[in-house]
Amino acid sequence: MLNEIQQVQETADLLFGEREVEAALDQMAEQINQKLAGTNPVFLCVLNGGIVAAGRLLTRLTMPLTIDAVNASRYQNKIMGSTLEWTLKPATPLHGRTVLVVDDILDEGITLKAIVDHCREQGAEAVYSAVLVDKRLEQAKPIRADFVGVETENRYLFGYGMDYKGYLRNAAGIYACKEGEA
Repeated sequence: MLNEIQQVQETADLLFGEREVEAALDQMAEQINQKLAGTNPVFLCVLNGGIVAAGRLLTRLTMPLTIDAVNASRYQNKIMGSTLEWTLKPATPLHGRTVLVVDDILDEGITLKAIVDHCREQGAEAVYSAVLVDKRLEQAKPIRADFVGVETENRYLFGYGMDYKGYLRNAAGIYACKEGEA
């Protein structure tokens, strides 16, 4: 497996370097700080992919907030999505709160929509979503993110929290696998 991971890493195309990603996070934080000032939000990190983007974004936010996490995934360290599995729901009561859901990527939108719907079902007053990457697809998505770092073409990505078969989340940039490798 490590040979496959090394091959993917060595042949991938760098789409956004660390400096570009950090600038995108700065811009997202500025927009979030303006929109959510005075709302006492729950900052909800989507595990595992959102952990890098959420951590990098968190220290840029200036309003008082509380932090929680959710884990709902369709991938389970695979490269194709399947049935949504919930392994962690927020422990913080969401009723009457503003919620900011932070994830790594908005791909087909199924997972993000399910999480946003769950927050609304729990009585959240307002729910916003922030994604580091919004992937451009030909078909419509069931949800749009309120805050987006960068947009990419429809390729399999890794880095800054996004993974290839559970690996490469820690890559300091956003990479696209060569065609045929994912």
